[in-house]
Amino acid sequence: MFSYRSQAWWFAFIDRPELTTQEPIQTDCTKVVYLVHSQLDLMKLISSQIRDDTSKGLQREYFVYFVPRRTVVCEKILEEEKVYDLLTIGEYPLYLMPIDEDVIAFELDLAYKDHLADGDTTSLWHIAKALHKLESTFGVIPNIRAKGKASARVADILNRMQIEEPVNASDAGMPEINTLILLDREVDMITPLCSQLTYEGLLDEFLGVNNGAVEVDSSIMGVQQEGKKMKVPLNSTDKLFKEIRDLNFEFVVQVLRQKATSMKQDYTEMTTTNQTVSELKDFVKKLNSLPEITRHINLAQHLSTFTSKPSFLGRLDMEHTIVEAESYDICFEYIEEMIHKQEPLVNVLRLLILFSITNSGLPKRNFDYLRRELLHSYGFEHMATLNNLEKAGLFRKQETKGNWITIKRALHLVVEDTDTANPNDISYVFSGYAPLSIRLVQHAIRSGWRPLEDVLKLLPGPHTETKRSGYVGGSYDNLSSSVLNLAKVGDGRRSLVLVVFVGGVTFAEIAALRFLSSQEGMAYDLIIGTTKIINGQTLIEPFVEKLG
Repeated sequence: MFSYRSQAWWFAFIDRPELTTQEPIQTDCTKVVYLVHSQLDLMKLISSQIRDDTSKGLQREYFVYFVPRRTVVCEKILEEEKVYDLLTIGEYPLYLMPIDEDVIAFELDLAYKDHLADGDTTSLWHIAKALHKLESTFGVIPNIRAKGKASARVADILNRMQIEEPVNASDAGMPEINTLILLDREVDMITPLCSQLTYEGLLDEFLGVNNGAVEVDSSIMGVQQEGKKMKVPLNSTDKLFKEIRDLNFEFVVQVLRQKATSMKQDYTEMTTTNQTVSELKDFVKKLNSLPEITRHINLAQHLSTFTSKPSFLGRLDMEHTIVEAESYDICFEYIEEMIHKQEPLVNVLRLLILFSITNSGLPKRNFDYLRRELLHSYGFEHMATLNNLEKAGLFRKQETKGNWITIKRALHLVVEDTDTANPNDISYVFSGYAPLSIRLVQHAIRSGWRPLEDVLKLLPGPHTETKRSGYVGGSYDNLSSSVLNLAKVGDGRRSLVLVVFVGGVTFAEIAALRFLSSQEGMAYDLIIGTTKIINGQTLIEPFVEKLG
């Protein structure tokens, strides 16, 4: 939650109730505006603050604007709390938020848990509505490929919206977005549970990237202000960050060292030799990049304090062992030891879920044992957490033989001798593991999913491929997958593929998609859409609950 004051108006922006407090409104303003998601807990928080004002005899005007739309159940809560008549209610239809040059977010933080654990499909309608709005600007997307229950549902809702509220394709002309690929996070839970090894991915893992910035102690950035925090922007306007954000962190350190060494050599030459005016000008230009170099050297140095720890390196080795599906007993004992040492619960769950998914669940004896040990170590109030994970299929008993080894081999997910400095495969983002989700995108673009039919059946949820006839000229009524690599926008630019992750995407996956888009022979630019930018920790946290 954060607030903004403007004379008589006080604005409260609330996205997650657990990040707020039950404190009363701290303002003298007579008009209060709440900008909120449609979440029941937020309605109770707002009601509590209004009742507190009423008990003190304060007279204010209250406005609640739902993003992106209001819901009957939220209004019902406001009625039950007896504050509905004191409110002016409206909607702010913000369905899409551009967060970088090639990334858009629906900002539906709880979409994955809502759908999997709670059976709430509201967020799927929001995603379809956002895509429908996108089509009204860029034309009807002719090809849709979806994998997973949620993605298939979004594709179905989107098609129904086109029937009920058709986009006027004759006005939009030839569509700019050629293909929409929808992927459930459930289809690939392996990737977000692994530790990201790209520069931006590691920043998110350890510092938390929020809205294109990280917040760190000022001392880390070389500013001596005791106890003060600094926000460091991280986006494509920073040329150095754009260059190194998607590189494996091991290579980022080398790049920063080379740039610092080059700057030092230039300075030495400037002080020891006579330079022409032109050479002086070039040197001054280089100095303009000095703040960027300093910023990222400071951040990289801070990251190194985490990545060099034996605990991180040990967990990294164990993740690779689990993904390679080797040494079941060693993996089991490692997780058991983490539980007995009472390491942070989210870290334990991250490995435990990874272990469970790659084995299609754990044998009943092992499942019951680890479940009991978790409750003994972390408290029986976490029964709700384990129940959430079980309902979502993340930590469960083994009912059938696992198929991870078959999937891993068929899609070539584990790559030996990965070159992180000069990569030729997407596996560089995890130093040897190629994200399953991005392998599916890779095949969808190059040859379609038909050759992968047998593998797709082993992954959760249905898969669909739809050709949509929305363009009046009918020029894409019979588009085949072979045309996919040849399509171009009328002015000669490469056409677009929009890849949407229902349930969140990691920075490592974004890096892998950018790597694909940059490859020679690629006929498409890739745009990424997501309900949220996630990592293993932020993916699991919504499932963690404490009774009482």
